[in-house]
Amino acid sequence: MLWSDPENEPPKELRDMQDMLRRLGVLMALAMVLAMIVLGIM
Repeated sequence: MLWSDPENEPPKELRDMQDMLRRLGVLMALAMVLAMIVLGIM
């Protein structure tokens, strides 16, 4: 690791997109669980 190496930080847009995708993934998982519960009740 040289002192002249650029920071390993991704740009802000990329981090925002990753956060959004993570939230979407959580929402999708919750929706799937809810759907399974509803289908199981019917």
